[in-house]
Amino acid sequence: MTEFQEKMRQQLESSMHTELEKLVGTAKGNDAKVAQKDFEGFKRLFHQFLQVKGPSVDWAKIHRPPEDSIQPYEVISTHGLPAGVPESVALNKLAVVKLNGGLGTSMGCKGPKSIISVRSENTFLDLAVQQIEHLNKTYNADVPLVLMNSFNTDEDTKKILQKYTHHRVKIHTFNQSRYPRINKESLLPIATNLGLTGENAEAWYPPGHGDIYASFHNSGLLDQLIAEGKEYIFVSNIDNLGATVDLHILNHLIAQPADKRCEFVMEVTDKTRADVKGGTLTQYDGKLRLLEIAQVPKAHVDEFKSVTKFKIFNTNNLWISLPAIKRLQDQNALDLEIIANPKTLDGGLNVIQLETAVGAAIKSFDNALGINVPRSRFLPVKTSSDLLLVMSNLYSLDAGSLTMSPKREFRTTPHVKLGSSFTKVQDYLKRFESIPDMLELDHLTVSGDVTFGKQVTLKGTVIIIANHGDRIDIPAGAMLENKIVSGNLRILDH
Repeated sequence: MTEFQEKMRQQLESSMHTELEKLVGTAKGNDAKVAQKDFEGFKRLFHQFLQVKGPSVDWAKIHRPPEDSIQPYEVISTHGLPAGVPESVALNKLAVVKLNGGLGTSMGCKGPKSIISVRSENTFLDLAVQQIEHLNKTYNADVPLVLMNSFNTDEDTKKILQKYTHHRVKIHTFNQSRYPRINKESLLPIATNLGLTGENAEAWYPPGHGDIYASFHNSGLLDQLIAEGKEYIFVSNIDNLGATVDLHILNHLIAQPADKRCEFVMEVTDKTRADVKGGTLTQYDGKLRLLEIAQVPKAHVDEFKSVTKFKIFNTNNLWISLPAIKRLQDQNALDLEIIANPKTLDGGLNVIQLETAVGAAIKSFDNALGINVPRSRFLPVKTSSDLLLVMSNLYSLDAGSLTMSPKREFRTTPHVKLGSSFTKVQDYLKRFESIPDMLELDHLTVSGDVTFGKQVTLKGTVIIIANHGDRIDIPAGAMLENKIVSGNLRILDH
């Protein structure tokens, strides 16, 4: 950095600090205190952002991780707890954390995504509570559920939590930070005060799940769980229906000698063509490191997407030592790469969100490990196409957990692509009188104005395309196997 650049950087930082102080000055009492704490974290992130130019990795230093740093799940699952030790011993050292900061807007829903119904009238949150309650009852254990909310989801989530009062699961919540979006040109906050409405409605954002470490620590909940004898948290996205507590992984962690204790486990799974953009584990400067596509120099993006070089990707199911989080937070030693996320607001203003990812901290922990888990532990519901899969007879629901039907010959899920008419959950539900039988489906593409009658069966590859202005109604009881259905309702063999 030249002397001139350094001077510019210092001026920008000084201007940012002044603007943040002004924003804090627009609030009173606890609101001002919370903002002050949030802004401390933001200042560190902004400082880091000004230091880093270009991709944050040197491609020549990136290597495949050593064989023993990613263990196959089959090996882990052969080890259990020592004979005579009940499962409750390990479970009582665990807390489950669900990342609950996201809204359901991408699926056309208002409020937290976790309250969308996904199966038999159960929401993501219902399923999470049922899973943990089942564990606690089965093993006479005390595993609490912790929700990391954002300012977008906290109020609505807390209202809903009242319905779980009589369930056998303690539920805690804490809020991730609230950071200001910055103008892409001036690199200063676009907010005029700490309010969330009116002109400031788009001025704030939750800074990615990498914020879990600081906000968990700042909330006091980290210390509370350690005092209660908890040693590990199992962290996952609330919309990943495959992310259930796995006793084999937990037992593997608890059974290790204290001086060799693994502080961080990342569950990875084999890449398919659908996962080429997913973050992968690499060896970098002698440490395991998560590499995200946003960090890859443009010239190497195709290499990053290659399934031959990088065979696995991060499911964001993570097992993390609580004492280790406390140590690293107290020492301010967590090193997370910045993701500068460009956005264009409704009014056309270009802004930047500075974010971090929870898995990026893997390099800061001792004895970190990847475990290559079955694909069934990665079942995210991001779109209505995903929703169709989990609502269908491909899966059965038991105690909050989805398992693939034994009647399906192939253990992989079909590739489903529903068009824009199905994007919003409300529209999607109107287009299916009942969810089709998909046990023998390999591929489904639906585009345009299409509806499905009751008890439709889909097998093999089915492509249904209604041209603009046309409408296709698949009749009740229809069985489509390897068919292309076009806009004029002719049914052709595929």
